[in-house]
Amino acid sequence: MSGFIRGILFDLGDTLLNFGKVDTRGVFEAGAELSYAYLSERGFPLPSFSAYHRRQFRAIRWSVLKSRVTCREFSSLDLIRRTSRRMGHGLTEEQVLELAWKWYEPLRNCATVAPGTREVLSDLAGRGLSLGVVSNTFIPGQVLDRHLEMEGLLELLPARVYSCDVGYRKPSRRIFRIALDRAALPPEQTLFVGNLPRPDIAGARRAGLIPILKDPENHHEHTRTRPRHRIRDLRELPGLVEQYAGGPPAADD
Repeated sequence: MSGFIRGILFDLGDTLLNFGKVDTRGVFEAGAELSYAYLSERGFPLPSFSAYHRRQFRAIRWSVLKSRVTCREFSSLDLIRRTSRRMGHGLTEEQVLELAWKWYEPLRNCATVAPGTREVLSDLAGRGLSLGVVSNTFIPGQVLDRHLEMEGLLELLPARVYSCDVGYRKPSRRIFRIALDRAALPPEQTLFVGNLPRPDIAGARRAGLIPILKDPENHHEHTRTRPRHRIRDLRELPGLVEQYAGGPPAADD
């Protein structure tokens, strides 16, 4: 066992999976092309690609805007089901999930896993720490799990909470508490690693976790939302955990 720290929860995008700067419109169009081809190959009735693309873009934009206003997350699975029904498609649940993957695949192709990530997670799990993910996303959990499995990370992160599945987004305390309950972790003995000051650091702090900011390029050097610790690379985590062997150390600001 590692001592005082009993578990570590991670943000997903640009913490475990690095997406960098993404051409959002280009990725969306590529996803539209893949999903359109998937439906076409199975004989489903479709409008022209431009009409299909426009309809899907409007639906996702409206859902994102509504989510921001209500502060509640939506699931793209529900969106896919609704738009498919309106086009007269009788998709099975398996087809809905595969269609969701087609939409996500171009973004997946942009992702990288930093060197040493698998080894770090394996090391931490080997110390008896419970590991998991808390992510703000409208991408279905089944799709993200598939991506994590392809990267060899899924089995190392047994407690996974995606905002689209629970309805709450970081920095809400509720999504952190759901993750803590699933992992059977006390907040004061749990680290949370994220890359954004407000949802990750402020949210984790409000929920009672120990917040760690991953900031390789010091983009948030002057943030007013102060983390307990800062790291540039996940490979710093084992050493940081060891600092807690005798209890919480002084803040590393």
